[in-house]
Amino acid sequence: MIVRRRNFIRNSFGIISGVGAAATGMGDFSSCLSMQEGQLAQQKDWPTDPEWIQMKYGQWGGPGVSQGPGPMDDILVKNHAPRRSVIAEETIISKARFPVIDVHAHRYPEAEEGENIKAVITDWVHSQKEVGVDKTIILTNATGGEFDALVDLYLEPYPEQFRLFCGLDKSNIDDPDYPERAAQELERCYEMGARGIGELSDKGFGFTRNPDLAPEARLHPDDDRLDLFWQKAAALDLPVNIHIADHPSAWTPPDVFQERTPIFQQYNKYGGSGETYEEILQHLPNLLQKHTETTFIACHLANQGNDLKRLSNLLDQFPNLFLDISARDYEMGRMPRGTKKFIERFHDRVLFGTDMGMDKNMYLAWWRLLESDDEYMTGRIWWPYYGLGLTADSLEALYRGNALRILNWQ
Repeated sequence: MIVRRRNFIRNSFGIISGVGAAATGMGDFSSCLSMQEGQLAQQKDWPTDPEWIQMKYGQWGGPGVSQGPGPMDDILVKNHAPRRSVIAEETIISKARFPVIDVHAHRYPEAEEGENIKAVITDWVHSQKEVGVDKTIILTNATGGEFDALVDLYLEPYPEQFRLFCGLDKSNIDDPDYPERAAQELERCYEMGARGIGELSDKGFGFTRNPDLAPEARLHPDDDRLDLFWQKAAALDLPVNIHIADHPSAWTPPDVFQERTPIFQQYNKYGGSGETYEEILQHLPNLLQKHTETTFIACHLANQGNDLKRLSNLLDQFPNLFLDISARDYEMGRMPRGTKKFIERFHDRVLFGTDMGMDKNMYLAWWRLLESDDEYMTGRIWWPYYGLGLTADSLEALYRGNALRILNWQ
């Protein structure tokens, strides 16, 4: 399973599949810093820079010891993996406290080159059962014959384990009949077995992700051309999983002040031609205000998990908005007390999701983060995580209660 997950991630990022830099976001990244800027950044004596000292040490003002050259000077940040000396309690949770509904998974088995996809799905189902995942929502983002094939692949053999969300027809969006055509295809997918929509992503270029379109021609979530589609979703009781923006660090320069590790530079959009982080975020309240009868699940904590006060205000304002926590373990784990308060306050609005492959250990890491009070756990970035120790009521709502209430199970 570990190899499979790595292969999926590599394929998704175009590392072994040959996908070009522009497809992964590296096209924007390549324009971020000129060669001259990069050289200046390397030449600068950063430990003497007041802003650098403030970012690095905060109110402590420095490391507290004298600094000088040494054997670690040539170690690259991307290679730094410190072996921790902290001796802390480690809670092993082999199965979730309550049966789990994972509302955010993808078509991972299809990335397993040279393997029988059906066998991979079977193995995945066994792993889910072992760790306590009762059902999984596959966000196919597919329409037409592609979606129909996935019905045969997932729903026919495992009707109780999987539910499928379909996608949005994004072809010929300028044609006069596009709104009707998109709504009709949604209804057709519903009749084939779709019980939701998504994951629909706008990271600055609209749902079509086409940077060649003029800004006014891009299909953003609040575009009038999608009004009929969202109305049809409400009529069919199909919740929408929507991805707005990305982590805010993706719009900050990839320099010495960049918050996330180099592996995330592929997502960097600083200096690109798409919308800014704030411009993209505005599409969500616009959409929620226009379509109050449609249920929206903003995945990844709406990419605002770094600012829980702002996110709380959004939930207070729009009762048709829900969140999933998928792939934002690093936001939750570095702010355990604030996140726990947030989840307990909005216990009826937050759903569990992974978005991180099929590894059994990945699920177990989630259980430890959410259920234990463990400290200084190894995280996926370079921030240590701290367990949330959620109450039983909050866990049950997060793991399954909210999904049972708002998803279409008929």
